[in-house]
Parts: sequence; C-alpha cells; structure tokens
Amino acid sequence: MRFSLIPREQKFFDLFEEGAHNLVEAGEVFTDLVENWDDVVEKVSKLEELEHKGDSITHRIMALLHSTFVTPFDREDIALLTNAIDDILDLIHGAADTMLIYRVQAPTQRAKELAEITHEAVHEVERAVKYLRHRGQLKQMLVSCVELNRLENAADEVLKQALGELFQDSSDMVQVIKWRELYEHMEDATDRCEDVANILEGIVLKHA
Repeated sequence: MRFSLIPREQKFFDLFEEGAHNLVEAGEVFTDLVENWDDVVEKVSKLEELEHKGDSITHRIMALLHSTFVTPFDREDIALLTNAIDDILDLIHGAADTMLIYRVQAPTQRAKELAEITHEAVHEVERAVKYLRHRGQLKQMLVSCVELNRLENAADEVLKQALGELFQDSSDMVQVIKWRELYEHMEDATDRCEDVANILEGIVLKHA
C-alpha cells in the first residue's frame, strides 16, 4: 500500500505529530521535575493533563482508523504506533505520580540520568515521526531508529548500575523497594521508545 496525499490521510500524520509533540512536552516537564525537585504537585498535575491530552489524541487516531477506507500505511502499524506513543506517556506520568505517592525526598543521581535519557528519547521519537508523511525521507527515519536503540541500551546500563548501588546498601528496605520500582518504571519508558523505533523500521521495510 503506497502513501497517499488525499486530505483525509494527512490527518493521520497531523495526529501522530501532535501526539509526539505532546510526548516531548511531557518529557520536558518530567525532566524538570527530577532535576528541580520543587512544585512537585503542580508538575505531576501538568503531566496528568498531558496524559489526558495524549489519550484524546489516541482516541482520535483510532476513530479515524475505523472510519477510513484507505490508510497511509498498514492499519496494524497505525494501531501499534499509536499505542506505543500512548504507553510512553503513561509510563512517564506513572513514574512522576509514583514519586509523589511514595513521598520521595529527592530524586537520586541515577533517576536524573534516566530522566535525561528519556528526555532525549522522546525528542528522537518526535523527530522520527515527522518523517512519516514524507515518503522520500523514510530511510532517513532509520537514523532516528538507531539512536532510539542506543538510548534504550544506555538506559538499560543506568538501570543495572542503579540497582547494583541500591542493593549495596540494603539497610532501608522500604527505600530499596521504592527506588527499584521507580527505576524500572523509568527504564520501561525507554523500552517503549525502542518499540516505536521497531514499528517505524517495519514501516520503512514495507514501503522501501
């Protein structure tokens, strides 16, 4: 199935770009939260708003998918990409909300490193998604996919180091349990960013 330029199909690209930009906004708020541990309730509330906005975009894409006969690329890929972007946003908001619920005193250095990697990854997701509407630039999207894979590997390494350090000093098991969950939650967000890369790579292969 080839890309089409009819207006109805362009709406998919508009919505994907809107969703990716919303994701970047969430990444920036989350990074600010972790780097500057102040106004926590307000920042978590802002993330909740962005998550609701993301849910709305997801619903709009799925509604368009069900009402459109000719789609710009495979329906399955549209659904997978939509859900992957939504999952990233859910995980970012979930990590921030858990920090608030657990009454974290201050984020650790490893948490800051994971937040920064997530920040880079969501920007790369937005960059990659913008190539979707330009058939001639699809192969350039693969550069972003490679970078997303690299960032996921970097986050995985930070997670290993963070867990190793956490269990070195296991005198406070409550803190160990809290931070283990938080670290894994944050790393999961980069896993979903890698999922986006895998989906986009599949689209490129189908339309090369």
